[in-house]
Amino acid sequence: MERASSLNNNKKNRKEVKIKIGPPRLTRYELARVIGARALQISMGAPVLVDVPKGMTDPIDIALYELKMGVLPIVIRRRRPDGTYQDIPVQELLRNTELKEY
Repeated sequence: MERASSLNNNKKNRKEVKIKIGPPRLTRYELARVIGARALQISMGAPVLVDVPKGMTDPIDIALYELKMGVLPIVIRRRRPDGTYQDIPVQELLRNTELKEY
């Protein structure tokens, strides 16, 4: 798919973000939020960003597959109690995250 290849090219051109707030990985709460939000978008008719394998029809499975492929253009905003925050692309957090098979 053309869209997935252009996103991969953009990923190569990005510079690495230094994570200053929170762990350098995707937490289980952030993972649940990202997959849930993307699954809702897919169930409401949003275009899928990857070629889905045959037999995969559940929006949650598709969202998890998109996350594993690294094509989701989603940014996690981590906040501190003093009001400062850092926006971190989900691809940066996935580098240190081990996704389990469900």
